[in-house]
Amino acid sequence: MDQGLVFNIQRYSVHDGGGIRTLIFLKGCPLRCPWCSNPESRKKVEPAKWKKNGKTETIGEWRSIDELLDEVLKDEIFYRTSGGGVTLSGGEVLMQAEFAGEFLQELKVLGIHTAIETTGCFPVERLKKITPYVDQVLFDLKIIDRSEAKRVIGLAPETVRENFDYLLTQEQVQVIPRIPLIPDYTTNERNIQQLIDFIAERQIKEVHLLPFHQYGSSKYDYLGWEYAMQGVSTLTQAEVAVLKEKFETAGISANVDGLE
Repeated sequence: MDQGLVFNIQRYSVHDGGGIRTLIFLKGCPLRCPWCSNPESRKKVEPAKWKKNGKTETIGEWRSIDELLDEVLKDEIFYRTSGGGVTLSGGEVLMQAEFAGEFLQELKVLGIHTAIETTGCFPVERLKKITPYVDQVLFDLKIIDRSEAKRVIGLAPETVRENFDYLLTQEQVQVIPRIPLIPDYTTNERNIQQLIDFIAERQIKEVHLLPFHQYGSSKYDYLGWEYAMQGVSTLTQAEVAVLKEKFETAGISANVDGLE
């Protein structure tokens, strides 16, 4: 796979891995998270369309590895001086595992720090195509209960566990759990405790908490889709502090990212 379907490239990011980074967003995701802030990335690995400001636009462009290397190397000096690098996001990176693995391999040859964001929603064989070339995995953990996870987002927690536990056997990979704090979905007391137990059982000492936001809400209008989180309030600093304390009481350092 010498081409990947990319729907966005974001430069100078400081939130998705260490240092200054370039984020490459790959199209395609099988999940149906009601709070998704990149709904344009959902479903198949194929270009899609939306209507924005009265104009029909195509979402997703096929890019070769060489084209993407040219793009990210423009900022190589920032990676070197800040300890940054390149992060593959989505969508779900595992939808384009072969392309992701080949591209990350080229970055490693160049000595550039690599990271991916994933939900671990595919069989572990796909992840194994990528991990030899990854320094850091930002692993989304959402809903632990099996029936609830399948009902809300279409995800099998057994697959998530298998992927997560496989990553923990890869000594060269730093694994950081990331938990989206979504009112009524991930923040209820039972789910938070299950997440804490899951992380503590694996002796992981750091998580990133991502408070819910409404930044992607307008995209649903462009796509002509109903937005299930319309009108849902963001968490207050006090509410986030309570959740943060729960993790830290269990001996897990909780870094909050993106709170207004």
